[in-house]
Amino acid sequence: MNHPRFGFLAAALIVAYASPSLAALPNGVASGDVTQNSAWLWARSDTTGLVTFEVATDAAFANVVNTFNAAVVDPMQPVKGMANGLAAGQQYYYRATDATLSSFNGSFRTAAAAGSHNGLRFGVSGDWRGELAPYPAIKNVASKNLDFFVKHGDTIYAERYSGPAQPTASTLADYRDRHNEVLSTRYGMNTWQDVRASTPVFAGIDDHEVVNDFAGGSPVGSGYYNDTQRYQDGLQAFREYMPIADTNYAGTGDARFDGKPNLYRAQQFGSDALMIMTDARSFRDAELAPWNGTQADAQRFLTESATQDRTMLGRTQLDQVKSDLSQAQQDGVTWKFLHIAEPTQNLGLAAAGDRYEGYERERTELLSYIKNEGIDNVVFVTADIHGTLVNNLTYSPDGVNQIESGAWEISTGAVAFEQPFGPTVVNLAASLGLLTPDQVAYYNSLPSDIAKDQFIKGLVNAQVLPLGYSGLGLEGSGIPFTNLMPTVPGYGQLDYSLATHSYGWTEFEIDAATGELIVTTWGIPDYSYDELTANPDLITGLAPQIVSRFSVTAVPEPETWAMLLAGLGLVGLVARRRL
Repeated sequence: MNHPRFGFLAAALIVAYASPSLAALPNGVASGDVTQNSAWLWARSDTTGLVTFEVATDAAFANVVNTFNAAVVDPMQPVKGMANGLAAGQQYYYRATDATLSSFNGSFRTAAAAGSHNGLRFGVSGDWRGELAPYPAIKNVASKNLDFFVKHGDTIYAERYSGPAQPTASTLADYRDRHNEVLSTRYGMNTWQDVRASTPVFAGIDDHEVVNDFAGGSPVGSGYYNDTQRYQDGLQAFREYMPIADTNYAGTGDARFDGKPNLYRAQQFGSDALMIMTDARSFRDAELAPWNGTQADAQRFLTESATQDRTMLGRTQLDQVKSDLSQAQQDGVTWKFLHIAEPTQNLGLAAAGDRYEGYERERTELLSYIKNEGIDNVVFVTADIHGTLVNNLTYSPDGVNQIESGAWEISTGAVAFEQPFGPTVVNLAASLGLLTPDQVAYYNSLPSDIAKDQFIKGLVNAQVLPLGYSGLGLEGSGIPFTNLMPTVPGYGQLDYSLATHSYGWTEFEIDAATGELIVTTWGIPDYSYDELTANPDLITGLAPQIVSRFSVTAVPEPETWAMLLAGLGLVGLVARRRL
């Protein structure tokens, strides 16, 4: 593995999260879905009997403020419960003790109260395969003192792609095994255990929690795919292994939604940010027929995507997104982070059916709403494509002219998926005739990930620019950003807009005083299953380093503008002009 990009950048500080690791609680503990006054707590014991959860305001547990029990009836079925009555913006410590008196400790911080500007730090990633554990790409997360961590979809892979042959997971027992595999110690390391014990999580699904590319809202028999036993088993196992509430939709009047798992969350963190988490898989229509690589079929795909009344989020969820974004704008919340498993940015027609690009009519409805309602500082955060790509988001109401929505997107991950975006898209482009064998050979001959990333950037832009879409990056979009990557002799300033040959995660940090958002993607060189098993010490010793970093200045909220104008003595002048 030759990755010169990493040699230019400072190594990350790795600090292990201190907590006892006892076999009776093999996956450690976890917290999640934190609010201003509550948090969900989780553990899995390999012994039946009661698990006792305790929450305290101090690490020594001298001041316990919440206690509850949960009964283990099946060692492969975790237990969880909600701790409530908590104070906003406070650090808490918790522990789980099982019937053998084995215990494991963790900590979390509740969301800050509305109206406060304390700053915010959170992490995001997605896409990790069990046989590529123990995921050194995230081993610095536990040391970052994050407010929360978003686990985008593909938290397991029901299908194996390398390593020992195993049948596709299709039953509840299969899905539980896969989740346990991801959360288990391997080669003496358990990075997810460290993350989940130190940092509350918000977890969502994509397709591989059930089966590749499923569309939950597609008709099956007299119902929908999300009525099938396979979907129900996959979602049951997912919800069992995540510290989240088990709620279902009711009273929507939509058979796609009613009675189905509700994974939508909208949580405000002070007045710094709103975090919206969606389920872009369970209620979507089936994909369009994929583009076959010809110009004639391109027009067919674009027309169908833009004109057919098809949904990715589902009407119930889409309306909730709009409502929550509008409310946050009215309440003066600075940043609005919209988490969707698949990219919203246009990446070209290849494999577009699975992304929002394949549901263009609904995509336009959402982006035009953001634009027309004046909702500012909206950031789409996505995963699924196994690489980091940054772009502004435009839409076209007439199918010709592109309009800036004012929102932008960053994709993140994968934690570990062989292969990452770079080589995957090269292989796909070659299969569609978009690259010649000589061009593929040239890509493979490039000496560094810096050079390979620029090849991928050129390849993506060659697909999107002729369609009138924006090329990768925020240049020319009007979004006030700064490239924070270092300048390297012989290369110049490194590119912030993509990192497509690494495994990793993305960190978001909001400055409490200025509202500025700094976005940092951490990565390690990608590795294969064969490389991991041949030399596990080499792979597990990899240290995450910065592979993308930039900042974006927040658009001031209306009341912030008023305060600024008042400080300049201009409020009266503005009022007279309006009259």
